[in-house]
Amino acid sequence: MHIKAVNHVALHVADVAESVAFYGQVLDLQPMPRPAFDFPGAWFRIGTDQELHLIGDRTEAVRSHSRGTHFALHVPDVEAAGRELRGKGIAFSGPKTRPDGILQIFLQDPDGHYIELCEVKE
Repeated sequence: MHIKAVNHVALHVADVAESVAFYGQVLDLQPMPRPAFDFPGAWFRIGTDQELHLIGDRTEAVRSHSRGTHFALHVPDVEAAGRELRGKGIAFSGPKTRPDGILQIFLQDPDGHYIELCEVKE
């Protein structure tokens, strides 16, 4: 088997409209067409080849933590991302430096899913 890349991350959300606003307005992700499933949801583009799939009608508790279940998004400048989040009134922790030198901050979406923004040196 040869894995080429991550295709998408799927998150179960309670309120699709609220999550669409968060991912579109706070993280500036671009919405994309979604097939006509028989359940609510929304899709967003992440970078050039990855996607975020929101699946509606979550009723169970979210179990997420910065050192547990979370997903990370590569940003060019963590400090700039932090300034933008502060300007939008979004709480986050960090920045902090991982032992390998990578800067990271953590925030939560409306459902409590943790999201890491990391600045990877290329």
